[in-house]
Amino acid sequence: MTHNFRQRLRALEPLIGTMITLDTPATAEVLAQLGFDWFFVDGEHGPLESAELLGILRAVDHKVPCVVRVPAAEETPIKKVLDIGAAGVIVPMVNTPEQAAEVVRHARYAPQGSRGVGLARAHGYGLTFGDYVENANETVSVIVQAEHIDAVNNIERIVQVEGIDAIQLGPYDLSASMGKMGQVDDPEVIQAIDHVIKTCQEAGLAIGWFGVTAEAVRPYLDRGCTLMTAGVDTLMLASAGKRVLKVMRDE
Repeated sequence: MTHNFRQRLRALEPLIGTMITLDTPATAEVLAQLGFDWFFVDGEHGPLESAELLGILRAVDHKVPCVVRVPAAEETPIKKVLDIGAAGVIVPMVNTPEQAAEVVRHARYAPQGSRGVGLARAHGYGLTFGDYVENANETVSVIVQAEHIDAVNNIERIVQVEGIDAIQLGPYDLSASMGKMGQVDDPEVIQAIDHVIKTCQEAGLAIGWFGVTAEAVRPYLDRGCTLMTAGVDTLMLASAGKRVLKVMRDE
């Protein structure tokens, strides 16, 4: 499914999304009716494997661009999620410019990369193969996560890697890599996050931020981050259920 997601991402448009973790396509279908700009589909943590990811994409990617976080910075998972029609990939733990360049190679067809060529859903099962292969290098988004202190220390070189469309910050893993597990408000962790944001902004590169509530995310939108992920499907479901119970049981 072709979207203008990468064009909007590179233009630094504010893109408001939410995280999909449940393996039931109906959940994504409900959320797809609300007006989100994109979905962060989490194939790194939780139950989502290729079959479940395919079901979600089939259900909603004609309405909302779905960017899939793969489990590792490796060729096979990147290739598989792009072949089933993901609008892009989010790749965890990319700590060096060499790793970033390798990720881009896996996501791009020759001559820009070395992505394997197959016939799958992205190619219309062969019926639109030529069109997809001709345009994929321009339409598929590549987002790498800066979630380790090594990535922070190398961020000036990572943002210069040709083909990287955005940097997704991962504050909790970053804090853990600094020996400050979960202390995302620690001054040194904040300083590291600020360094990544400043470097990306100077390079004109989109910055991604995730939070479990809109209130946690909004300040980073105000700071100029543009690839926003607010909330998780499971927590939104639980929060709505709690509100119903509170009203019904409130004496």
